[in-house]
Amino acid sequence: MNPKRLFSYILGLSAAGAALMAVAETAPSTSPQPARVVIKNQGFLPFADAPINYRSSDLDDPIARLEKRMEHGEVKLNYQPQHGYLRSVLEELKVPVSSQALVFSKTSFQFPLITPSTPRALYYNDDVYVGQVHNAKFLEFVAFDPRQGAIFYVMDEHQSDHPRFERAAVDCVQCHVASATHGVPGVMLKSVLTKPSGYPAGGAKTYVTGQESPLSQRWGGWYVTALRGAELGLGNAMVTSAEHPEQLAKPTVANVTNLNDRLIPAGYLTGSSDIVAQLVLAHQTQMHNLITQTTYKTRLALFADEKNNTPAGAISEVARQQIEAPVEQLVRYLLFADEAPLDAPVVGNTGFTEEFAARGPFDSHGRSLRQFDLKTRIFRYPCSYLIYSETFDAIPAPAKQQVYQRLFEVLSGHDQSADFKSLSANDRSNILEILVETKPGLPPQWKQFVQQAKQLASNTQSKER
Repeated sequence: MNPKRLFSYILGLSAAGAALMAVAETAPSTSPQPARVVIKNQGFLPFADAPINYRSSDLDDPIARLEKRMEHGEVKLNYQPQHGYLRSVLEELKVPVSSQALVFSKTSFQFPLITPSTPRALYYNDDVYVGQVHNAKFLEFVAFDPRQGAIFYVMDEHQSDHPRFERAAVDCVQCHVASATHGVPGVMLKSVLTKPSGYPAGGAKTYVTGQESPLSQRWGGWYVTALRGAELGLGNAMVTSAEHPEQLAKPTVANVTNLNDRLIPAGYLTGSSDIVAQLVLAHQTQMHNLITQTTYKTRLALFADEKNNTPAGAISEVARQQIEAPVEQLVRYLLFADEAPLDAPVVGNTGFTEEFAARGPFDSHGRSLRQFDLKTRIFRYPCSYLIYSETFDAIPAPAKQQVYQRLFEVLSGHDQSADFKSLSANDRSNILEILVETKPGLPPQWKQFVQQAKQLASNTQSKER
């Protein structure tokens, strides 16, 4: 593998991927108008043609919106000598500091600066991911546009009168359009056995992490903090033998709660890398990719129908099959069909659990898809909160109708296949009732079914009395 390519893929989220392999010279930090830091519109870019038009600048992701607010003078980012623009950017994007995850593997494009004592810090919310490397030149971002999916940006960390985000696409997608992202511009978490130097151990296995990944395979090259964890997998551990990379040196304590003895504390917003935040992150990254995959494949199928003069409003059988396959993948993941169980209860060591759960929305019984279980599985009601996201809402109508139909078949109990055996009858009815009250735009049959089920239960209780 090309060395540049090797160090460009994510171990976590390489928000700018390899984009800065095409870095231009930046202006001095005193310049009121810094030069652009990435070269645009050069090189091969997947999905650049119709109907996706990935190169388009017509974007509506969180970074694009913040950039417009900055241009209009509505927002001014504050610079801190120790953390640059990081804290100000997180505040404007509403990204919680408690989501911080620390990656000590040298697997980002700014790899020379990443070591176990200076890990890369990642932060996220539902729509955007932010990365910072200690004393590095650039902040890294992945923001999700409702139509285009993952959009990659960087920001010069030098102080400027006019800081700006720069889109970084061409080289990023060389690694961020892959089987690990379901073939679309996306994000991924990787678990890599890592040497004390921070370099990946040669010949060791690597794992792409999603909600279905056994905990024993997660977090290689990551720090993980917890008050209590089912197991920390490969987290906090380092390879001790080049000949036997599977031999790891692990902390002597069961759960690490503070990393300040391993870091340069002043270089980080907190000394934690919360286990609950990382469990959610593993779910969310692949959920984002599956939503994007469904959107892309539907748009491509409809575009092919249009070129083949399929009658308006009709969908060919070929297009229908092309849409149904990603929809089924999406529904299975949305309902945590293959979620790896927790071996024991998990408790994080920051406020992330409480902050995340408090965001709702809640139904009239106080239930929310963001509420945690953390005993045998991640969430109390296993249906992804990203069903409320703009990216989900932007799924083209033919696919979204199919998603809703399949969800209804499962949640109403009509689909009792082994694929969804992890969902109990109570799980299904709870999720259905929560969504009917909190998710706008559902088909009318959902509400009708819930009302009929409640009426039937009420009649049964009356007879029993």
